[in-house]
Amino acid sequence: MSDAHLYAATRTPFGRFGGALAGVRPDDLAATALTSLLDKTPDLDPAAVGDVVWGNANGAGEDNRNVGRMAALLAGLPVSVPATTVNRLCGSSLDAAITASRTLESGDADVVVAGGVESMTRAPWVLPKPDRAFPARDVMAVSTTLGWRLVNPAMPKEWTLSLGECNELLQEKFGISRERQDAFAARSHRLAAAAWDEGFYDGLVVPVEGLARDEGIRPDTSPEKLAALKPSFRPDGTITAGNASPLSDGASALLLGTSAAAGRIGRDPLARIAGRGVHAVEPQMFGHAPVEAAEKALRRAGIGWGDVGAVELNEAFAVQSLACVDAWDVDPEIVNTRGGAIALGHPLGASGGRLLGTLAEVLRDRRERWGVAAICIGVGQALAVVLENVTGEVSQG
Repeated sequence: MSDAHLYAATRTPFGRFGGALAGVRPDDLAATALTSLLDKTPDLDPAAVGDVVWGNANGAGEDNRNVGRMAALLAGLPVSVPATTVNRLCGSSLDAAITASRTLESGDADVVVAGGVESMTRAPWVLPKPDRAFPARDVMAVSTTLGWRLVNPAMPKEWTLSLGECNELLQEKFGISRERQDAFAARSHRLAAAAWDEGFYDGLVVPVEGLARDEGIRPDTSPEKLAALKPSFRPDGTITAGNASPLSDGASALLLGTSAAAGRIGRDPLARIAGRGVHAVEPQMFGHAPVEAAEKALRRAGIGWGDVGAVELNEAFAVQSLACVDAWDVDPEIVNTRGGAIALGHPLGASGGRLLGTLAEVLRDRRERWGVAAICIGVGQALAVVLENVTGEVSQG
């Protein structure tokens, strides 16, 4: 079987809900990321792309007709290039990369584009169809921005709690204090701001609509400022708007190929996809699912936590991130060294692609060989990928 390698990564800036990207359709965001990715590999004939695998968590509005195919057409790829859209909620674009890697390993293609998009701002309201014509009762419009909607009454109520309430339950189970959560959130903003100031993201992010940086970063935040915020889900709770990821808009894109495709792509690969893991738990405990997903990915890569030099963990909530890091045999200081979703933003379908692209760059920048990207997923799932830095820029110490 062939190996699957990551050759290039890009993303748009992540915009705040109702912010700078509110006027941009999700298919246009996706096309922008895809075009930027192809611009990074000018020697690659776009017709050589064997498939496009795109992640999207909503699919209820302008992204509803196979947004991967729409993005490929809008980006000017030949009509002969096929595309599909996958939905594993927050893990959609990481799932897209995993699907792409399997396609390469099986020999079904030599070059595959993966990525994802979400406009949480533009996600529409939906109306359920009536069970009979001309009903006399009112009908409620339901927002598709985030969380459960039109819930099947057969589902146990504990499985359909809000994401915030689920994480308050996680906080109770593991005893993670509000102070730790706020300190973790402040660190995310501090590291994200520093990464932008140092130019780390300059080569990873393509400007859109005048927005050149992630819109949600607050460089001046602090644990003391975050401590003043009121709890969002319980009067006596610990989760606030400051220690959870914000609603966001954005897109990410990845170019994957076999080692034999390097000449056709016109550049050497950045990293090898060395291990993959998927795991599921009770829906209300979804925030803890990355623990075992990462363990599975490490076992399949044939390494342990002692080999890992960098971790990119999606910060859906500070409490679930801390619960995962506490469970892993890993130095917390190597986790999200360039900021995380609490600061950068979390446009659901795009976040996995951001994690993988950032991880490859962090491994190269820090001269580390092995890294882990992991993400929790609503309704009790998680994904993880192990990357091996193959650039040759690896410390021997």
